[in-house]
Amino acid sequence: MKGLDTNVIVRYLTQDDPVQAQKATQVIEEGVDQGEAFYLTSIVVCELVWVLESAYDYTRHDIQTVLDRIFRTAQFRFEHKDQLWLALHDYRAGKADFSDYLIGRLSMQMDCTETLTFDTSLRASPQFRLL
Repeated sequence: MKGLDTNVIVRYLTQDDPVQAQKATQVIEEGVDQGEAFYLTSIVVCELVWVLESAYDYTRHDIQTVLDRIFRTAQFRFEHKDQLWLALHDYRAGKADFSDYLIGRLSMQMDCTETLTFDTSLRASPQFRLL
């Protein structure tokens, strides 16, 4: 198994830089052909969302589609996969950032009763309490 940094998965998904996209595609597709898995940390997933939103103008719907697709890709392994899925569910239903929902889900996993925040976009989320 090999870990993937955010820039590699961004190049693979966007194909925007011809040289880097070709290298990213080659290493991932050759790995898949050889039965190799690729590991993405939760930080990589959060950075991916941020980059796609801020640098590529992906909509919330676009982000949901990308995350759903990569979470279902058999060759990709994820840190905190269950919490990533739950955060994606929250992101679909809510108005806050994906990373905020992941923070809430990871806190719940550690038996926190709530996550305290000043972020008003999380007002409707049951795992958060607005200060």
